[in-house]
Amino acid sequence: MPIALRMIATAIALLLAASLATAQTFETKARAAYVFDQTTGTVLMEKNADEPLPPASMSKLMTIYMAFEAISDGRFAVDTMLPVSTHAASFGGSTMFLDTTDRVSVEDLLRGVIVLSGNDASVVLAEGLAGTEGAFAQMMTNRARELGMANATFMNASGWPARGHEMSMRDLGTLADRLITDFPTFYPLFAEESFAFDGRAPANTQNRNPLLTLGIGADGLKTGHTQEAGYGLVGSAKQGDRRVIFVVTGLESAASRADEAERLVNWAFRQFAQKNVAKSGTRIAEVDVWMGEAATVGLTVAEDVSMLVPVTNRSGINAEAVFFGPIEAPVSAGQQLGELVIALDGLPETRVPLVAENDVPLGGFTVRMRTAVQVVLDKINAASDAPA
Repeated sequence: MPIALRMIATAIALLLAASLATAQTFETKARAAYVFDQTTGTVLMEKNADEPLPPASMSKLMTIYMAFEAISDGRFAVDTMLPVSTHAASFGGSTMFLDTTDRVSVEDLLRGVIVLSGNDASVVLAEGLAGTEGAFAQMMTNRARELGMANATFMNASGWPARGHEMSMRDLGTLADRLITDFPTFYPLFAEESFAFDGRAPANTQNRNPLLTLGIGADGLKTGHTQEAGYGLVGSAKQGDRRVIFVVTGLESAASRADEAERLVNWAFRQFAQKNVAKSGTRIAEVDVWMGEAATVGLTVAEDVSMLVPVTNRSGINAEAVFFGPIEAPVSAGQQLGELVIALDGLPETRVPLVAENDVPLGGFTVRMRTAVQVVLDKINAASDAPA
């Protein structure tokens, strides 16, 4: 068997009849931002996306996630009634106006956190699950790391300002993605425009998400604001078959937050389009087969491949088939033999498995003898070409 070499087949012109180039760059006023196309798994924009920052009430999304998990595995029911401790009732800021005489259902508490951003409701849920808010914060941190949120550290359940309570914008995007994916039954709660609990504070019943009523497909998730963090928003919007998740923080006002978030949504949907770039069964490249009944095998993608491409400045696409060859027989149809690497300016590299389009059995005696003779001849020729 000869030494395997990295082989590259370039000029994959069949991928896009009219491929597209760089999208208009989005310049944001936010201190940090992250935009993710959930449908294709494409990061569309990031600014200081991995910087740990105070998340304010946006970190309540982790409290909500853990409450959803508790309902899913039976530790909570939506009608479980929880008491309100003195600690929970002591919080100001955004609240459900709970007091220690209340016993509140998990469902109402979730709506209180999601719609009203209730600090008190967050603590009631935390104490209901872990006994104390401090113990729950440690549980939040541990679970966040398990979910891939590398820069998330929680000191409380509500996002109340505390030294060391931090998340990155990528963490918040990851969390939004998991909430939407893992809990599709519960996710519609984030689109509720108002929630009136027990007739309390009738002026305080509206969802703080400024995008929900704009008709742009927005259906979640959570705002946040403290003096240290500025104004932020974890949002998601769906238009057609595409869903976009976006996170911004560090804006100077609620009006600026609303404007910046709406501009991000419009940019994400209007500057990019989902295109089919490779069709299953279409031969992308061909690789030599060592000791096979056939000398080569074609490479294709196992499934149709679509990706986001910018809709402006038409030009070419960088794509190459990368594989190690020659491949040793036998080869099975569908066996991964390489990767199709697609690059577009301003977007992350996309890698798609390339698989054998058909079986190539091990060759018979004649094939093996012919190959052995060829190896000997190659060695003789190499030796004769060597300098004396």
